[in-house]
Amino acid sequence: MDDKTAVKEYAYGERAKSELILVSQLLAVLAEQKDRELAGGKRILLAMMEGVRMELEFALRATGSGAFQKAINQLNSAISLVESNQPGPATLKVADAISDATTAAQEAWQVLSAHGLL
Repeated sequence: MDDKTAVKEYAYGERAKSELILVSQLLAVLAEQKDRELAGGKRILLAMMEGVRMELEFALRATGSGAFQKAINQLNSAISLVESNQPGPATLKVADAISDATTAAQEAWQVLSAHGLL
């Protein structure tokens, strides 16, 4: 990986982690909601998850990192679970996506560190 790609991958990885952590926190809130609040909360959360997925797809196109593809796959599974009213299992998929984003950032960090840029 060249330095330019490493910088992009690190930045995208860190951003993805932050966004996915927020999704995870919102999933916990969604699990506590009832009736109309649940329906509205679910729509809002799904919209956010779709936005995060678009960011991950952009990161994948910009860097080619397979870790971002894995995060997208995990997030797709989480979206399906939320659509099926299963926020608990969705949280586990989001945790896996966070791990994948962390992997992308860590791989880039190692390259940047080896080249004396960090």
